[in-house]
Amino acid sequence: MAEFPFQVVGFDLDGTLLDTSGDLTAAVNHALAEAGRPLLTVEQVKPMIGGGAKHMLAQGMAATGGCSDGELHRLYKLLLAYYEANIATATRPFPGAIEALDRLEEMDVRAAIVTNKFESLAAKVLAELDIAHRFAALIGGDTMGPGLAKPHRAPIDEMVRRAGGGAAAFVGDSIYDIMAAKNAGLPSVAVSFGFLMQPVEELEADAVIDHFDELIPTLERLR
Repeated sequence: MAEFPFQVVGFDLDGTLLDTSGDLTAAVNHALAEAGRPLLTVEQVKPMIGGGAKHMLAQGMAATGGCSDGELHRLYKLLLAYYEANIATATRPFPGAIEALDRLEEMDVRAAIVTNKFESLAAKVLAELDIAHRFAALIGGDTMGPGLAKPHRAPIDEMVRRAGGGAAAFVGDSIYDIMAAKNAGLPSVAVSFGFLMQPVEELEADAVIDHFDELIPTLERLR
C-alpha cells in the first residue's frame, strides 16, 4: 500500500468538524432578544457562520433591521458572554469525524485546526468535548493578529509549522477555508454537510465529501 500522502491534515471547526449551529444560533438569538428583534432559526443562522462571531451577529442584525456600530458592539459582548457560558450545550462532532481522526492517528498523521473562532473559545469547546488532545495545533481567528485570519494564508502556514511540518491538506466548509488553503498552496477538501454560504461546487475545492467516511480515500486520491 502506498504511503499516505500527507503528514498534516488541517480542519476548520464550525461546520466542518463540529456542528455548532445550535449553540451559535442560541447566542445570536440571545443578542437579538436583547435588541427586541425577531429570533432566527438554525437554518437562517448557518450561512452566517464562518467569518467570526462579530460577522455572524452583524448579519443577524442586518436580517432583522440593521443596527448602529455602537449597538453592534454592545450586543457582540453579550453574545460572546452567553456563548462562552453555553458553548457545548448542543455542539457535537459531525457523524464520522471522530472515526476519521482515529484513522489519521493510526497512520501517524497529525490533525490540526484553523478556525476564525477566537482561539480561547475554540480551546474551550474542544476541552468540553474532550477532544483537544487530538490536535497538534490550534490556530484561532485572533491567534495571528489583526487581518491575519482566513482567508489569509498566515494561519494555515502557522498550523503546518506548529504541527511539525510536512505535506499538508485542509478541510473546510466555507470560501474562507478554501481560499486560505489555496493561498497557502495546499490541496483543499470541502464538506457538503457544513454551514454553506453557497453551493459547495462554487467553493472550487480540489475535492468534495458528503460524509467523513470519504475523507481518507479522498485525501489519498489527492496525492
